Amino acid sequence: MLIDPYGRKIRSLRASITKRCNLNCIYCHMDGQLAGGEELSLDEIKRICNIFPRLGVKKIRISGGEPLVRKDCVDIIAGLKNFDEISMTTNGVFLADKAEDLKQAGLKRVNISIDSLKDDLYSRITGGDRKTLLYVKDSLEKAVEIGLTPVKINMVVLDINQEEIHDFIDYILKKGLQKEVILQLIELIDIRKKYPDQADWKKIEAFLNNNGILIGVRKTHNRKKYLYRGVEVELVRPIDAKFCMGCSRLRLTADGFLKPCLLRNDNIVDLKGCSSEEEIERLVKVAVARREPYYKGVVKKHFSINDL
Repeated sequence: MLIDPYGRKIRSLRASITKRCNLNCIYCHMDGQLAGGEELSLDEIKRICNIFPRLGVKKIRISGGEPLVRKDCVDIIAGLKNFDEISMTTNGVFLADKAEDLKQAGLKRVNISIDSLKDDLYSRITGGDRKTLLYVKDSLEKAVEIGLTPVKINMVVLDINQEEIHDFIDYILKKGLQKEVILQLIELIDIRKKYPDQADWKKIEAFLNNNGILIGVRKTHNRKKYLYRGVEVELVRPIDAKFCMGCSRLRLTADGFLKPCLLRNDNIVDLKGCSSEEEIERLVKVAVARREPYYKGVVKKHFSINDL
């Protein structure tokens, strides 16, 4: 088991396999990746990622950019061995056509990014059009149909779409997807200062506290989970000390760097060119040793090591 200097166990790897994307979301932070750098090859991704299960990391999330723009994405999934769960975050545009192949390759579930159900607002946020949104909706239903569940709808909540939360609940109920779909409300991380206008999170949380039922707190990132009108709603509030306290994730960038923290690039570890498993394993441990909460002072003040 990998444990960082703050007592946080590393339970999952988030592996970006490309920085490329077919959409252009106004808030995109590229998963904290730096510009440039050649993408890891299929063999390099397999060589690096398959080290992690032997170190106790049994969950992996494939992301991008948009991972499905890589023509070898199915091969990448098939090449991941000894993980208990392989999941993917996707914008859903290409998912419906590839979902069955992905599942057969070993994919267990998906997160699909949908920030609006309105054609004009979806276009404003993502750069897609009405047809694009229809593809995404088809992908959501296809993922449920073939069992890539639970499917999480990733909704980055902005000032311009926060009133649509009710529309998403209505949509999930109308389609009868409440048993298979979780609505995940995500607080904007404006790393690149592209879209500084935040949603009113006090209003959102107050509404859920008053009208929903708090059903638990996920160990990962200490995320609150509510049940509202029969739909599970999960809050992802990364700008918070409790979020950092519950972080159990290491990140692999598309060009071969390990990132101990989404919000930092001054402690990354370069794996590009590593050929031996022993060297990769050593550098993974170096990256874990460099992990510290982004909101470090607040965490140290309010939480003890026994809380982690």
